[in-house]
Amino acid sequence: MYTTELDKQRHTVVTQEDPEKLAAFEARVAADDFIEPKDWMPEAYRKTLIRQISQHAHSEVVGMLPEGNWITRAPSLRRKAVLLAKVQDEGGHGLYLYAAAETLGISRDEMIEALHSGRAKYSTIFNYPTLTWADIGAIGWLVDGAAIMNQVPLQRTSYGPYARAMVRVCKEESFHQRQGYEIMMHLAAGTPDQVRMAQDALNRWWWPSLMMFGPPDADSPNTAQSMRWRIKRDTNDELRQKFVDITVPQADALGLKVPDPDLAWNETKGGYDFGAVDWEEFYAVVRGEGPVAKERMKARREAWESNAWVREAAAAHAEKKAAKREAA
Repeated sequence: MYTTELDKQRHTVVTQEDPEKLAAFEARVAADDFIEPKDWMPEAYRKTLIRQISQHAHSEVVGMLPEGNWITRAPSLRRKAVLLAKVQDEGGHGLYLYAAAETLGISRDEMIEALHSGRAKYSTIFNYPTLTWADIGAIGWLVDGAAIMNQVPLQRTSYGPYARAMVRVCKEESFHQRQGYEIMMHLAAGTPDQVRMAQDALNRWWWPSLMMFGPPDADSPNTAQSMRWRIKRDTNDELRQKFVDITVPQADALGLKVPDPDLAWNETKGGYDFGAVDWEEFYAVVRGEGPVAKERMKARREAWESNAWVREAAAAHAEKKAAKREAA
């Protein structure tokens, strides 16, 4: 659901590419052609895609955790069913994206091992706790709203398997955003305690949602190259501005207040000015210092280990079917 850019250090590419192949590749990208798995591509392009797609997949899978523990505590059977469907969607998104990354020559086991060992990153937003039912609404409204802002342009990303995976993901994320906003609508129109709960959730999730777009463009080591290769279509700051401009009127419609004293409409630019994001907090969470970062990884590793028998059984069944086909 999320494509936060987390790498802070630049990586120097030392491989020497064939100039003719590189020129042909650059021309195809500039012409907005899709690059497919069997096509020649620069090694740096392949590695950039592996980093971004696998990070996106990890975010989908880890993103199941903050909401999954609210399924049994949702306030009605309808809410339970809708939340369960949403969490299942996130698992499916992870599957699509791991499959897309595998077309680049990396195995799913390698990606999962990198996540569990801490070498791979995922969206920082999931290292914050879900304290109340209103947090589930705020995640759907704000977090999934930010995800959609990131992901809609990815339907036109230059790598074909990634772009095609994003078509379905975006449709489902749109449902997730509406589900979250509906929860906030009911709370904001409810009792004084429910209104306070909704406002508290907005207060806690607003700034982490702005961090989801990644660091400012000036401090983003990957944005310029990703834009040139058409992997990204908009910069971090452009997407963050779009999110603020769309979301503030939604908060106004709910009767809730965005927790930013510097927020003000700027008639000249036709958008909102807003306060400075706490990037020190962002990088601390990236380093694994988020409020529930250790809990998240502990839960993921335990789930992977305790369900190893399912993977083994599925692999054995697939081998048995393959053997029958060969014998036929």
